[in-house]
Amino acid sequence: MASMTNPTMKNRNEDRPGQVGQYASETAERAKDAASSIGEKAKDAASNLGEKAKDAACSVAHKAEDAASFVGQKAEDAAGAVGSGLQSLGHTLREKTPQGGMMGEASSAVAQTLESTGRYLQEEGFKGMSEDLTSLIRRNPIPALLAGIGVGFLIAKATTSRS
Repeated sequence: MASMTNPTMKNRNEDRPGQVGQYASETAERAKDAASSIGEKAKDAASNLGEKAKDAACSVAHKAEDAASFVGQKAEDAAGAVGSGLQSLGHTLREKTPQGGMMGEASSAVAQTLESTGRYLQEEGFKGMSEDLTSLIRRNPIPALLAGIGVGFLIAKATTSRS
């Protein structure tokens, strides 16, 4: 009965391993394409996320710079207003105090100092003051260091509580 085997069955069974291999190869190719597509999509998403993070950081930095500029401008405006107030106080002091004698000379000196300080603040502002202070410290480092130590000592003395 072995000779009675159907030849078409034999051919079908022989073709099956080739079909399975081809199917496996096609499936592997599809999986590779899908993985590649997922990889590209992940890469694009990461790139977009990186760009958005960069844009957000840039926006935050720009807003911080704008805020700092605004605060700096307000400080300069405040320095000008304080300067104007000091000048006005100097004029008022000069007008309201007696002009003769020791009291008059002292009040005149205080009024002149207030007026010149007010003019300086209006003209230079805080930026000019910081530049002048830096220049003064560079020209006189030892006295500046000693003055800093003295001020630090006074602040420490004033802030410590007595037991």
